[in-house]
Amino acid sequence: MIINLSSSPPSSFSITKLINSRSPISDFPVKSNTHFSKSRLSSICESLFPNFHCKNQFLYGKSGYLVGRRPNFRTWAFSGFESAQPVLEAAAVLTAIIVVHESGHFLAAYLQGIHVSKFAIGFGPILAKFNSKNVEYSVRAFPLGGFVGFPDNDPESDIPVDDVNLLKNRPIFDRVLVVSAGVIANIVFAYVIIFVQVLSVGLPVQEAFPGVLVPEVRAFSAASRDGLLPGDVIRAINGIRLPEIGPNSVSQVVDAIKKNPKRNVLLKIGRGEQDFEIGVTPDESSDGTGRIGVQLSPNVKVSKVRPKNFIDALNYSGREFWGLTSNVLDSLKQTFLNFSQSASKVSGPVAIIAVGAEVAKSNIDGLYQFAAILNLNLAIINLLPLPALDGGTLALILIEAARGGRKLPLELEQRIMSSGIMLVIILGVYLIIRDTLNLNFIRDLL
Repeated sequence: MIINLSSSPPSSFSITKLINSRSPISDFPVKSNTHFSKSRLSSICESLFPNFHCKNQFLYGKSGYLVGRRPNFRTWAFSGFESAQPVLEAAAVLTAIIVVHESGHFLAAYLQGIHVSKFAIGFGPILAKFNSKNVEYSVRAFPLGGFVGFPDNDPESDIPVDDVNLLKNRPIFDRVLVVSAGVIANIVFAYVIIFVQVLSVGLPVQEAFPGVLVPEVRAFSAASRDGLLPGDVIRAINGIRLPEIGPNSVSQVVDAIKKNPKRNVLLKIGRGEQDFEIGVTPDESSDGTGRIGVQLSPNVKVSKVRPKNFIDALNYSGREFWGLTSNVLDSLKQTFLNFSQSASKVSGPVAIIAVGAEVAKSNIDGLYQFAAILNLNLAIINLLPLPALDGGTLALILIEAARGGRKLPLELEQRIMSSGIMLVIILGVYLIIRDTLNLNFIRDLL
């Protein structure tokens, strides 16, 4: 996000950046007897909707997923648009997060007596608006976030340029508070969401067991032909016992299948109270690797824990909050360290709503954590010292403080901010178009 004291309208922006990496809600290892912050969200399935079957490793069948790779998230996530209600629920969550963020900026300015001229959700042409107490409230055409506008350098404003209640004329601390208030609001909102989840539905607890679960077996596949059934647990492969926890057990099975097309692979299977061995001969895929047509997930059992009293609720919420925050930080770190590999995972509002819709169809637990993770993503990303983010504006204020209160030339600040804003808008439009074209029903029409 950014607050830009620009003379061109809108005179001040606060860009709610919701083109985040999807990685904060994926790729976390499953741990034994896991709960609260230790849940680590082994995949988006396991983390956001633990009662939704997690099929994070696909043994290539007609679906097009390659053995050993995570399924293309976009491929199944966009199926959420097939039903209107979950889409509306996800859109409502996203809109609420934007409103909370911008309200943080707005209230921090308003309560300090700082002049505010605009409060907008979205960018571009105005779809609806009303005016109250010299503030224009509007909903705009492009759902790339929102902004709070200030009349500091607005040529149409009748407020004197030396008015002490213009944001630019306030002390550094006042401006820092206004700029950072959106991030603070999202962090507080994330904690409130988790706290409500704890009180209303409880928190999921994951307990890991040995082996790899087979949630689904495709009809007429090698696995079906050789006797595997949904619900089976693979305990060992070719005589090698699978570990109890971690993603390596799934990868171990996938690798063995891939490396043995048309060769018998011996699986030790747990089915109910029985343990026995089954020989499976993988079919050969077009790239020469083996496939048996099953979906695999870590063998975990999910239950709920509820607080006994208010203190327990605060304790559980705090642990879960810090756990999710750690996950988001770790994933964003990996995103930036491996940006060339993770750039394709960057998502716009269409993808975010699609994922949220899929979560909403699953269960309420996932929707709570989806909302909390989005808030934390938004808060952390906006602290980055980039021109189109709140962190970029904070960086300019800190430069001013380091210069003894001397601001950078206004023209230079405007160039920095305008370039960042334009980059975010171009990237946002690109992501909207790309993600829309990846929707299942759109792809069917093309």
